[in-house]
Amino acid sequence: MEPKYTTEALSTGDARNGHVEVKDSNLAFEMAAPKEMGGSGEGSNPEQLFAAGYAACFHQALKAVSRKVKADAADSAVGARVSIGDNGEGGMQLGVVLEVVLPNVDREQAQELAEQAHQMCPYSNATRGNIEVQVTVAED
Repeated sequence: MEPKYTTEALSTGDARNGHVEVKDSNLAFEMAAPKEMGGSGEGSNPEQLFAAGYAACFHQALKAVSRKVKADAADSAVGARVSIGDNGEGGMQLGVVLEVVLPNVDREQAQELAEQAHQMCPYSNATRGNIEVQVTVAED
């Protein structure tokens, strides 16, 4: 792969309860494990950051495939729900549900576009075969 862009993030302190900064941006986060995992919940956590990145990246891919076929992607949106849980082997794993909203496209075409975006999106390509990712189209 020939990189087009590279960024760096640095985690310091107590990992999930520490601090993260992204070098070439104004992003800086106080981290806190969620209450459901025994933390205070009073900061960001890796799952939230992953969900935000995946939603934005998938949305970009959705807009790109929509443009190719001249589908109206105005007012589109993508939600990413990221879960973390035990993998049954002593570790943890992620699961993702992506919900696509394409209000100006019929449901069948919206599903096709969502599947095409799933093939294009770098996050989808990075996770394929590693974690369960469900892609759904929102009900009207």
